[in-house]
Amino acid sequence: MKLHELRDNPGATKRRKRVGRGPGSGMGKTAGRGIKGQKSRSGVAINAYEGGQMPLYQRLPKRGFNKPNRKKFAVVNLGLIQKFVDAGKIDAKSEINEDALVASGLVRRKLDGVRVLAKGEVSSKLNIAVTGASKAAVEAVEKAGGSLATAAPAAAE
Repeated sequence: MKLHELRDNPGATKRRKRVGRGPGSGMGKTAGRGIKGQKSRSGVAINAYEGGQMPLYQRLPKRGFNKPNRKKFAVVNLGLIQKFVDAGKIDAKSEINEDALVASGLVRRKLDGVRVLAKGEVSSKLNIAVTGASKAAVEAVEKAGGSLATAAPAAAE
């Protein structure tokens, strides 16, 4: 492979359409926009407008609800905590709390708290204190001989 052999993939580039360049091009005069009307003018974008017909997004039924005060948790898997302990980024002997997880770089920011999920294996005896955890995560940590304390009840699945 040499520099002069480099090519874009087929279909990756497209030639520019030169409009308004005479009748022989097929895109002369009105440049494919037809005659008069709002859509022939520049600076007009009519998204979702269906010519006066009720637009699709208004015809469809509205469903659902977004809770304005919902909580957003930073999610951590047990396997990742174990990986950080093995790498020496988290001290397994001391209590692993939310500040320790942020300091180690495992969690970027706490948001409304940290929630631990059970994905991955735990081999170390860990003492974890976070906002929330799944039941499976609590069982997995206790099975490994550690403890997982939550500020919120663990039943918040």
